[in-house]
Amino acid sequence: MPALDAVGGAFRPAAMKQCFYNETVGFFYNNSRKELTTYWRTKDVLVVALGLTVSVIVLLTNLLVITAIIINRRFHYPIYYLLGNLAAADLFAGIAYMFLMFHTGPRTAELSLKTWFIRQSLLDTSLTASVVNLLAIAVERHQTVFTMQLHSKMSNQRVMILIFCIWVTALLLGLIPSYGWHCLCALEKCSSMAPLYSRSYLTFWAISNLVIFLIMVVVYTHIFIYVKRKMTRMSKHTSFHPRYKETMISLVKTVTIILSAFVICWTPGQVVLLLDGLGCKSCNVLAVEKYVLLLAEINSLINAIVYSYRDSEMRSTFRRILCFVCYRNSKYTPTVVKLNTTDRRTLSQNGHFTVDSSI
Repeated sequence: MPALDAVGGAFRPAAMKQCFYNETVGFFYNNSRKELTTYWRTKDVLVVALGLTVSVIVLLTNLLVITAIIINRRFHYPIYYLLGNLAAADLFAGIAYMFLMFHTGPRTAELSLKTWFIRQSLLDTSLTASVVNLLAIAVERHQTVFTMQLHSKMSNQRVMILIFCIWVTALLLGLIPSYGWHCLCALEKCSSMAPLYSRSYLTFWAISNLVIFLIMVVVYTHIFIYVKRKMTRMSKHTSFHPRYKETMISLVKTVTIILSAFVICWTPGQVVLLLDGLGCKSCNVLAVEKYVLLLAEINSLINAIVYSYRDSEMRSTFRRILCFVCYRNSKYTPTVVKLNTTDRRTLSQNGHFTVDSSI
């Protein structure tokens, strides 16, 4: 008589191997030698307090970005749809991290296996969506910079399909462990950081993200080198428009900030996951796991600042939203910028509009 897999919902022959679907979370934590406390320590309280604070800020900032993109018609272009989707992914990451904070510490021992998998799947899905979306933005920026376009020629339909694919990918990677790629039937394969996950899954997830990181580094480095060379060539000509130089400098600064923030926030966590997945016995991954996860979550806050706040039109829209009470008697209408002939020629050569130049 086949036995029902309590996590994945699949039928497996009970005689093939011993599974532990009816065990507690504590059983798997003991198996992986991961500490599971029954009382609140000072460290736990500080981590939760800091985590909740970061989560609330992430929620508010990304909600502000989404609202700005919705109400301002000047943001109804492919790049801003991708930015809006990035904000949605980071908003989801904030919710997932907040859920984790309410189900961590001594509360972890009280979780059912199903709730534990939900907790982890929310994190994996949201963080994967954020990373893949960052890659899509990097590719879009590369295309527009090198083809000297004002905006990407991608149609709204294609953007929606791309966004749909991003979330399908994120959901698949986030839900795979719950539907089979776990260690409930192979305790020797359980990881240390996520005691119900198979080490092979952590290895796969870490390598996948590191490959995406490498692609992003190559793309943004290419953009950086191209812009620097362009500025060097243009600086030799005294007749080029000042706005062109200003746009190029802004783009170089933004690319540098994006690349630095991304590497600093994400690389430590992926390296730690990879070490755990590879079964490194001498690596004390548990000592830093909470901090590298928090660092990755902080990137969701940095994304909103870098991709949005450096845009002057976005900042203006933020002010209008935050001062809504002051403007309640006046209907909001997006500002229309009129360009003279010289500006139009310069911007068409540059390929970057004022509101798009620093993204």
